[in-house]
Amino acid sequence: MDRSMQKGYFGRWGGSFIPEVLHQTFVELRRAYEDARQDPAFWQEYVELMANYSCRPTPLTRADNLSRHFGGAQIFIKREDLNHTGAHKANNVMGQGLLVRRMGKKRVIAETGAGQHGVATATMAARFGFDCTIYMGEEDVARQRPNVFWMEKLGATVVPVKDGARTLKDAINEAFRDWVTSMDDTHYVLGTVCGPHPFPEMVAWFQSIIGQEARLQILEQHGRLPERVFACVGGGSNAMGIFQGFLDDAEVQLVGVEAGGKGLDTGEHASRMVGDRAAPGVAQGYKTMFLQDEDGQMLDTHSIAAGLDYVGVSPILADLGDSGRVRFEAATDREVLEALTLTMRSEGIIPALESAHAFVQAFKEAPQMDADQALIINMSGRGDKDIFTIAHAFDDPSWKEFIIRRGEEYAGR
Repeated sequence: MDRSMQKGYFGRWGGSFIPEVLHQTFVELRRAYEDARQDPAFWQEYVELMANYSCRPTPLTRADNLSRHFGGAQIFIKREDLNHTGAHKANNVMGQGLLVRRMGKKRVIAETGAGQHGVATATMAARFGFDCTIYMGEEDVARQRPNVFWMEKLGATVVPVKDGARTLKDAINEAFRDWVTSMDDTHYVLGTVCGPHPFPEMVAWFQSIIGQEARLQILEQHGRLPERVFACVGGGSNAMGIFQGFLDDAEVQLVGVEAGGKGLDTGEHASRMVGDRAAPGVAQGYKTMFLQDEDGQMLDTHSIAAGLDYVGVSPILADLGDSGRVRFEAATDREVLEALTLTMRSEGIIPALESAHAFVQAFKEAPQMDADQALIINMSGRGDKDIFTIAHAFDDPSWKEFIIRRGEEYAGR
């Protein structure tokens, strides 16, 4: 059989490479997902939950000041930062929460990098009454301390992962180890469109609410479809979310922006679809493009944005890249800070460092477009979670003084 025709494959990517011990758990999950997918009442319940609990639909904001600044296309920003918990992550998490309730399980586990998925999962667990454990790389625990604080206050147990590079890849590995020993009563709330089937397809389905909304909103506000849609790409859930609103419109360019880190020529980045460090491989239950050496060992990654600091990419996006439907670019840490500064001072909007990657590429292309054209930037999350990283990157003296003073106050108690 042609593998591209098998369930869970997207062209040559995807699949379900799992240990035998998890086979029955995945059978149960796939059955629950397929039943929900075929039940119109489930999607209606999901939409109502997101409307009443998570502030959907999120606005599509016309960025007039940025549009005038660049003098080209009209710039619109899809405001997932205004979704509950401050990012697009709640879309997938609340949907999986409804599935967990259907399956009758009482505990959820998750991985997180930037912390937004962890906060969203902890929030969902509190809402539905589930026990919750979050795995987070030790490096990310340090640079995303505010999110760790809120996860714990929401009732979750946060487990720092000290293996490997101590980032997102290692957190995913640890979450799978937990699941193998606790599958009878536990569901793994995978946070992005990666992993073994049905996770890529399932997460993309829940995130499609972004694109459905954005399509209606741009037609209402602009009177026609946008010429281009930009989204940052780590695993790829926010990108798949908004891209699905426009996938069938060949005239709309879809642009995914990866983490260029310190530059593609430095080796310190997390760009899989741009550059020459990635190759096909199988890891963490699926086949995609991974950053790896000639022996197939996963390479360390780097990004100023913890949520993009991941070694793989969604198999769906890998296939869309193969076909040319999605064009991939990369933004460096320096460019991200410049775009963040301009957006804050022009529009009073603070994107997450992850989201700012999409702003970088949109800002490069907007001036070459016509004034009657429009582009959409998917702002996947808000930047207040990044205050420690941003303040450090800007070398802000007043922030340093504040941290030192508060540290001394706590030490003296």
